[in-house]
Amino acid sequence: MNEKAHPCISRDPKVMMGKPVIAGTRVPVDAVVRQFAAGADMDWVLKAFPDLTADDVRAALAFAAACVSDVPAAAAE
Repeated sequence: MNEKAHPCISRDPKVMMGKPVIAGTRVPVDAVVRQFAAGADMDWVLKAFPDLTADDVRAALAFAAACVSDVPAAAAE
């Protein structure tokens, strides 16, 4: 996956054991995605993770979608 296609997402072995996180935070992408899978909406997620913006949440969802897609990230945007 092209990490440059998702500048709001970062990976660092020293942060959350290298899991993809919202850049500048310790919030893992999978934590955000799991909230939506459990039925949360954007407002709930933003309240649960007050350091995130709506753009951060959308970036996490786009990153997760790209991880499971055959379509290159640039084509999906």
